[in-house]
Amino acid sequence: MSGEKWVLIVDDAAFMRSMLKKVIVGENGFRVLEAPDGAQALKLYQEYRPGLVLLDISMPGMNGIEVLKELKRRDPMAFVIMCSAIGQESMIREALDSGASDFIVKPFKPEQITAAVRRAFPSEKPAGAEGNK
Repeated sequence: MSGEKWVLIVDDAAFMRSMLKKVIVGENGFRVLEAPDGAQALKLYQEYRPGLVLLDISMPGMNGIEVLKELKRRDPMAFVIMCSAIGQESMIREALDSGASDFIVKPFKPEQITAAVRRAFPSEKPAGAEGNK
């Protein structure tokens, strides 16, 4: 697994995971892991240690805030970006206070996801970037 750049997408909605995956796979060599719930997310994080976690706030079972707190307890350096719907401002504030690196409000634009990936992997050049000056 070394050398591979993993992104973990955690959302109970399969269509949302699919949309996010389509955007991320287009980036330079990124590999995507998907989890439909918090328990699976924690298991995959432990196994793969992805460089970025895109985490939905509203999920059945463990909600995104609970997953975030557990991820940060296990790995204080985890780079987690929360995804939430408009109208969840108090949840966003709690997520940032709990260690989230950033948040994206749904519905989002593909460029927002691409920018989030670049923030998590700052040494990577965006697809199509010029190599020489």
